[in-house]
Amino acid sequence: MENLNYQVLLYYQYVPIEDPESFATEHLKFCKELELKGRILVAAEGINGTVSGTVEQTEKYMEAMHNDPRFADMVFKIDEHDGHAFKKMHVRPREEIVSLRLEDDINPLETTGNYLSPKEFFEAMQEEDTVVIDARNDYEYDLGHFRGAIRPEIETFRELPDWIKENKEQFKDKKVLTYCTGGIRCEKFSGWLLEEGFEDVSQLHGGIVSYGKDPEVQGELWDGQCYVFDNRISVPINRKEHVVVGVDYFDGQPCERYVNCANPECNQQILCSEENEHKYIRGCTHECRVSPRNLYVEEHGLSEQEVEERLTAIGESLKQKA
Repeated sequence: MENLNYQVLLYYQYVPIEDPESFATEHLKFCKELELKGRILVAAEGINGTVSGTVEQTEKYMEAMHNDPRFADMVFKIDEHDGHAFKKMHVRPREEIVSLRLEDDINPLETTGNYLSPKEFFEAMQEEDTVVIDARNDYEYDLGHFRGAIRPEIETFRELPDWIKENKEQFKDKKVLTYCTGGIRCEKFSGWLLEEGFEDVSQLHGGIVSYGKDPEVQGELWDGQCYVFDNRISVPINRKEHVVVGVDYFDGQPCERYVNCANPECNQQILCSEENEHKYIRGCTHECRVSPRNLYVEEHGLSEQEVEERLTAIGESLKQKA
């Protein structure tokens, strides 16, 4: 039986923090004393983090955070795991705890969309004149999303406002629902939508992760996996049925396995089976496969002849498909 003696904590809190740089320095020291690993961002507007550690270490961390009046009501989303989900521990000061970079910033403590519980969100998704907007990046959507949700053509969160402006007619006079992994991106995005003139805006409180853990909805109407920013890469959400929506970059077959292109100058994330990773030398294009810095070639110690043989095989395969 698998020994799940570790936990992964996902959390955030919009709350004023004086001197984020000093806070980050002290907090890093505290996390290292607890032997946690993870990634935490700190700004004048609050904190946003994911950390992993043993059950004992993470429980001590949550207790200490809740003893701080600023974070007394902070919600931790907890996943059991069989080890650390990160390799190192980082705590970094930032201008924002999610990078939207608006000219006129949104304060979620003053302006944000209506919070919907998982059950309320489940019901709202099925109402007429409702659109569901995924507030995440395109590669996150491609691995999994709510059934019928709109996929913004964006690679980073800060591109979302411009995309909405360009496609505003799709959402005119509609009830807007939005969601993200843990809820933090929607706090600002839903507020921005209200500032832009959208009148009926709601967000999934606690995000996709909370939706999947809800004992009543059990992740229903979610297809695929949920992308997470740690070593796990993805976590399951729908506990009633599993529908694969990801497709292999190379052959279009169902796939839920992400890899990074082996050319570090590209580093694009692609859905790819293990078989195709080897066949295509983990390169998303011919240029990436023949790059002198191709990490797959280095990792597997391929000779020039072996690389050439694989490239020839790829060429023959592409001819057959044409």
